[in-house]
Amino acid sequence: MISKETIDQIFSTIRVEEIVGEYVQLKRAGSNFKGLSPFRDEKTPSFIVSPSKQIWKDFSTGKGGTAISFLMEIENFTYPEALRHAAKKYGIEIQEDVKQYSEEQKLAQTERDVLYKIHEIANDFFQKQLWDTEEGQLIGYSYFKERELRDDIIRKFQLGYSPEKKNAFTEFALEKGYSKDILEKSGLSIFPENSPSGIDRFRDRVVFPIHSFSGRVLGFGARILKNNIKTAKYLNSPETEIYHKSNVLYGINQGKQAISRKNLCLLVEGYMDVVSLHQSGIENVVASSGTSLTTEQIKLIKRLTENVTILFDGDNAGIKASFRSIDMLLSETMNIRVLLFPDGDDPDSFARKHPQDFVEKFIDNEAKDFIDFKAEILLGEAGNDPIKKAEAIRDIVKSVAFVQNGLKREVYVKEISNKFGLSEQSLFNELQIHKNAVERERRPAFQEKQVSQKLEIVPETLTSVNPLVVLEEKLVDLMLKYGDRVLDRKDQDGKAYQITVIEEILNHLQEDDCEIQLNINKKIISEIKEGIEKNELRSGDFFFNFMDEEVSGKLANALIDNYQTSNWKQHNIYFSTEEDVVPKIVSDVILRHKREYVVKIINDLKNSLKEDQNGAPIYRQILLLTQLKNKLDSELFRIL
Repeated sequence: MISKETIDQIFSTIRVEEIVGEYVQLKRAGSNFKGLSPFRDEKTPSFIVSPSKQIWKDFSTGKGGTAISFLMEIENFTYPEALRHAAKKYGIEIQEDVKQYSEEQKLAQTERDVLYKIHEIANDFFQKQLWDTEEGQLIGYSYFKERELRDDIIRKFQLGYSPEKKNAFTEFALEKGYSKDILEKSGLSIFPENSPSGIDRFRDRVVFPIHSFSGRVLGFGARILKNNIKTAKYLNSPETEIYHKSNVLYGINQGKQAISRKNLCLLVEGYMDVVSLHQSGIENVVASSGTSLTTEQIKLIKRLTENVTILFDGDNAGIKASFRSIDMLLSETMNIRVLLFPDGDDPDSFARKHPQDFVEKFIDNEAKDFIDFKAEILLGEAGNDPIKKAEAIRDIVKSVAFVQNGLKREVYVKEISNKFGLSEQSLFNELQIHKNAVERERRPAFQEKQVSQKLEIVPETLTSVNPLVVLEEKLVDLMLKYGDRVLDRKDQDGKAYQITVIEEILNHLQEDDCEIQLNINKKIISEIKEGIEKNELRSGDFFFNFMDEEVSGKLANALIDNYQTSNWKQHNIYFSTEEDVVPKIVSDVILRHKREYVVKIINDLKNSLKEDQNGAPIYRQILLLTQLKNKLDSELFRIL
């Protein structure tokens, strides 16, 4: 178990804006940062990061918390995994408190954990084979040197080599205590009936590890170097519990910061394209890992930027097949440009031939918008055939139908009209036909998504608003947000005294013996009470490194507001902020909570009358409580 001292060091060192900024493109919004939610599709940013409070809040999903809880959400980390990831990022040495482990905890490992571990073991094995063995140097290292890769780039991408021996890694892993079952499930080894000792899937190949967004090894791609063997040039890991190729982009971990910084993602096809561009100094690049581009991959890019430039080989026969990728990118509201390299070149060879400045300027100057790109390809094939020309233009308009923004669609239609000398009306008519077809295709999935979102957002237990719960939530929020604030009060005799927000609210809850309605609030109030017993005021700061995801979310709810007021003082307009009127808010919410709690007791007593034969005492209680409620209504200026 990670020691408390290490956890305290992690929380005091990490910066939430830096952790979140690796996954979400953030823009300054007053004292906070704003971005699009990484958890749900949205057009208007509702994801807030507060550097001063070191928390985040996603108003589209209701999620929120600290940098650690964000890692748990986005990467599906456990709490210890998130701590270890943050510690590694900031160079913090993990101190283990072994005494706190139970025997069960020492032995318990989930299959998912073992899969991650076996991929780490394999990655280290392949790298050591490349650097430390004669075979690796003569074959694997020599290949990378032929491709003109520097040692620092080989190490940056953790490139490796799998030996010719058919079960070199399998034998190594079995000796380390890993089972055949887990080796088979990882896809690293194959166990045919005629080969009980197993076969390495990637044997006799150079190896490219595929990393997750956060840098964990999920799988491998491997290239065979011999030309006389009839087998696929590239081989990828099969689908496993941790590796789904449609959800992964090669190079995303190495390129995410550059993509966010440049606000542009270069999309290429192959592993070597990514590696070579990095070597030339161009790091904002990813590859689709030998698979057709998927919606999940586009969403990975969209966390960092909405601008994509697709880089194609000049002689690529599959360019027309790439039109589907363009349509998918457009449907996800991405801004697209496309670049064709000169015949005989691909991003890898072009980057090796030219210096960084030349490559960057070439991409910037030569990349076309998708209309010009499709026109060049399709009209070039159509020649002077009017029917083929019409089909080409229809194909271009079909892509425009995938554009979600109406204004953008109109601009594109005008561009096509000017380029081909066609009337805008005829193009709009054609566009409407394709737009209707696109909407029909999207509707079933969209409706299913809407239903699932409704079920998620509005569970059955919350379909009606309970005012007592709402006010209880507000009391807890006030303790978290302003708990150590000192209030100036007067007693019934007019004598002045001072009390903190926490103490005043706790006094109210104890005086009326209020039953707390929500478990999360019970947990927080219990911690605050324990603090009072130890002469501590446990407000928001205390809960920052609290080992509870639900509490982290509650803290974010209390401390981050979705909206910030403009600077009205410059117009000589002044009004009170919440901080200015904390004393009044606290007393008002306490009074309202007291009133709703009285109403709850009255209703409970009325329900008990049905079962109680002697109702007189209960009627008297109801009468007294109703009088108290009326008095509270009067104090709250309610109309009776």
